Amino acid sequence: MDKLAKQGWLRSAMFFAIVYPVVGIAFAALANPAASNAMRVTWRLAAWLVCAVAFAAHLGYEHFRLRNSPTRAALHVSVAVALGAFALAVWVNVHAHWGAASHQSPLAPLALVVFPAVTGAPAFVVALVAVAILARARRPAKNANAWRESGDD
Repeated sequence: MDKLAKQGWLRSAMFFAIVYPVVGIAFAALANPAASNAMRVTWRLAAWLVCAVAFAAHLGYEHFRLRNSPTRAALHVSVAVALGAFALAVWVNVHAHWGAASHQSPLAPLALVVFPAVTGAPAFVVALVAVAILARARRPAKNANAWRESGDD
């Protein structure tokens, strides 16, 4: 495998690591001034949906395009999620420092460690299960093929 193919996962991980915080920040900007609580919840659910679609797209790219093993695909996707969470934690700290309130919680820097941990680990588990199911579904059952080939009805 050439060097460019090996770096394909890294480029996609960096792309999705940017997508997650951008979606989170953009949808938060839309949700915060919402007139009703229902609209605020709708914007937040929309952000979750967009991130879920991005997660599925990244997982599909890792599995179908790059043909990575379930463990490797799950690792690559969870790295992107954790990096995205880290970028969001950086944004939270910067925004709190330069924001209008200008009072940062002493625990805000802890988000730089907590956000990636509480998103990356579950993302790995979900991605691993999803790719394992995809991999299993793609493999034809041996008994089904034997039955088709025998011509017995």
